[in-house]
Amino acid sequence: MARALLARFADNLSMSDPETPMNAGRVRIELLSGLTVALALVPEAVAFAFVAGVEPLVGLYAAFIVGLITALIGGRPGMISGATGALAVVMVSLVAVHGVEYLFATVILMGLIQLVVGFMHWGKFIRLVPHPVMLGFVNGLAIVIFLAQLGQFQVPGTAHGGGGHGMANGEWLSGLPLYLMLALTALTMAIIWVWPKVTNLIPAPLAGIGIVALIVIVLGLDVPLVGDLASIEGGLPVLHIPAVPLTWETFMIILPYAVILAAIGLIESLLTLNLVGEIVNKRGGASQECLAQGVANTVTGFFGGMGGCAMIGQSMINVKSGGRTRLAGLAAALFLLAFILFASGLIEQIPLAALVGVMFMVVIGTFAWNSLTILRKVPKMDAFVTILVTVVTVATDLATAVVVGVIVSALAYAWNNATRIHAVTYETPEKAKVYQVQGPLFFGSSDGFSELFKAETDPALVIVDFENSRVVDQSALQAIEAVAGKYQALGKQIQLRHLSRDCHRLLSKAGHLVVDSDDDPDYEVAVDYGVRTGILGDH
Repeated sequence: MARALLARFADNLSMSDPETPMNAGRVRIELLSGLTVALALVPEAVAFAFVAGVEPLVGLYAAFIVGLITALIGGRPGMISGATGALAVVMVSLVAVHGVEYLFATVILMGLIQLVVGFMHWGKFIRLVPHPVMLGFVNGLAIVIFLAQLGQFQVPGTAHGGGGHGMANGEWLSGLPLYLMLALTALTMAIIWVWPKVTNLIPAPLAGIGIVALIVIVLGLDVPLVGDLASIEGGLPVLHIPAVPLTWETFMIILPYAVILAAIGLIESLLTLNLVGEIVNKRGGASQECLAQGVANTVTGFFGGMGGCAMIGQSMINVKSGGRTRLAGLAAALFLLAFILFASGLIEQIPLAALVGVMFMVVIGTFAWNSLTILRKVPKMDAFVTILVTVVTVATDLATAVVVGVIVSALAYAWNNATRIHAVTYETPEKAKVYQVQGPLFFGSSDGFSELFKAETDPALVIVDFENSRVVDQSALQAIEAVAGKYQALGKQIQLRHLSRDCHRLLSKAGHLVVDSDDDPDYEVAVDYGVRTGILGDH
């Protein structure tokens, strides 16, 4: 058993798989993809650190550690993780009231919660997210990424937190600086669009960043640079035990934040996992991703990082640049650390316009443009859910939007099934009336089920046939008992027929079946079951 687990873990650490054999060409693509991602990570990590109210290095260390660990043991090779705006907007109030040390303790607890989710295999419940919710998630996230870039069009040094989604409130550029920023952003986007038609030796986003940076440096253009945000120079992250009192009061302070952060991080990570999986045609890995996120955040909290989760923007950059293996994510993390240790001066000279252009192309590639045309073709409720999730994502956060979308979809599904309940009736030669129930019997359809029966006018024997129905929950049991009680009060008999195995088990456990037989669930012998009332009471 232990050997099998170790073998599986070793397979997960593999830098390649049979579908993407590692050779010189593949290594080049993976390393260049990782470099491109690392360049895009710098302003994002710095901006999200500002949103959370912490030092830039706290965001950069989180991007490095979370990115490194998830690249090694995450559920989907090719995914990129790091500090994100969705988490930063939750952290800001904690930092403002209690300080950054409480944030580190919260990140550790957040990671432990995610580990529990992973060990319990709760990540599989991401399958319950309907496609309209996924569409809304993707569209909303594309808009959020777009809004986050608008902060780069503000005068460096005037920005301050509060804009939401990583977009600070500051003084907007105007005149020539604005025109230069727009022109360089458009030029970067044009290069990224044209470059693949010329060569595939270098990823298009990296080419766009390099060419635009070269133009700015050679011509001496006065435009906002990465260094204008903050210095990214620093040392290696060091082990740091959060300086907080180890008391119950401290635990109660950080617990609500940790739960919210863990939920947001896992939801965004698992949805990103599904999205990347659709692009690279791979499935599974939800529980492993939960474990990886948990390990990454636990470790990050002990090394002075603000925590993180999967980043759909950077993941799209990596995948679109050709990154398919763990090497790309590993390279991105190591390149980012190299920037912090050795190349901060060089990276700080990169114009923000080039990185904004890359992210704008990510927005264009992420937004599900076909959803605008299919909204008129799909059921109205599905179209409503897609729009609702998009709006809620932009207005609040991703986790809230997905939860709202799933709840609305579930209610809509329950209502549709509730309205399907009906019955076909006929009389047998023995003068018994048979109700052939059609549709599932559950909490949503229990009232409709009760209304099907006419106890006052029905004959002395009534048979309820469940061949085309299923008894699902306690509300269904209560409805059956209530109907049986009406007939018994009138001195009439009611029997159940064609119970499926799961329905038979449910009713037997509740004690409703007078006759206990295992024949009927297999439809070999049509046993008619009497109903015992008074089991669940009148409420």
